[in-house]
Amino acid sequence: MKKYMQAQFNELKTKQDLIILAIESSCDETAISVVKNGREVLSNIVASQIEIHRRFGGVVPEIASRNHLMAISSLYDQAIKAAGIKAEELDAIAVTYGAGLVGALLVGVNFAKGLSYALKKPLIAVNHVHGHIASNYISHPSLQPPFVCLMVSGGHTALMKITDYNKFKLLGSTVDDAAGEAFDKVARVLGLPYPGGPEIDKLAKDGKNNIKFTVSNSLHSTLNFSFSGIKTSVINYVHKFEQKNEPFNKADVARSFEEAVTDELVDKSIRALRMTGLKKLVIAGGVGANSMLKAKMTKACKEKGFEMFSPVLKYCTDNAAMIGSAAYYYIRKGMGLAELDLTARPSIDL
Repeated sequence: MKKYMQAQFNELKTKQDLIILAIESSCDETAISVVKNGREVLSNIVASQIEIHRRFGGVVPEIASRNHLMAISSLYDQAIKAAGIKAEELDAIAVTYGAGLVGALLVGVNFAKGLSYALKKPLIAVNHVHGHIASNYISHPSLQPPFVCLMVSGGHTALMKITDYNKFKLLGSTVDDAAGEAFDKVARVLGLPYPGGPEIDKLAKDGKNNIKFTVSNSLHSTLNFSFSGIKTSVINYVHKFEQKNEPFNKADVARSFEEAVTDELVDKSIRALRMTGLKKLVIAGGVGANSMLKAKMTKACKEKGFEMFSPVLKYCTDNAAMIGSAAYYYIRKGMGLAELDLTARPSIDL
């Protein structure tokens, strides 16, 4: 079986058209997509668990895993039907194997292994972060490396130099909380529902930037990020008023916090472009949907003579189309082929 899969995989490297079925289950979205040649989405089916986890104020890993199990088989049928193809027409099965919640990942990985074995199609193991980067290839069909990527999500905040589709150099990353994690924790202390990031963004539109929240300046000379300090400042500010049973303006807190975080992300992204000499900036990850970040980054890039790209909204958050896109470029480079002993990894290098 191993030799057969390797032979099939070798043939795919030069095949003119590739149709890949991709599976994503790293957190609380069960998603299956069929993608042609890395940029054409034939189907993209997502089962969201937001309403389920909202009552708990965040994702409960065991509940997420159980709901992946209940949804994944049906989603596969829907994805194949929506793509208008037969399963036999697939060239490969791609799956997110990390990073993420290990139980949730295992559902997708094991389902993908079963499909690979049953259909006798190569299994491609995809890094979740690489998927988020590749989401821009779907949203912007003419986009090509090289570029600087700002990866900004609940689990990661990093700046990377992308010199080719599968060549990534880390320029800087968070030393503590990711930006998305800080958004969620601030939302929670403000009593906003899950997921917190969009709620902060929405509330901030009604507020004023009149509270001095700042990010740590200890990393100013680097391209690394730290959001733990500003998160703690917001929590302490809110608790101070709550302990005195005094009112405070939640919208002003949200606006002041969001202004400080987005300023930091924009400033270091522009510095990364200048340091590398590259002219294109790509935003990837769920926080890329933040309206203030997109507005500020668009303005800054235009003023400095850079191009800015970000995925359309439905590809900002977790989805399987981005995994199918990343898998296409893996295959073209001859990388990513996995065996049936593939397992989930809660953390992997960018």
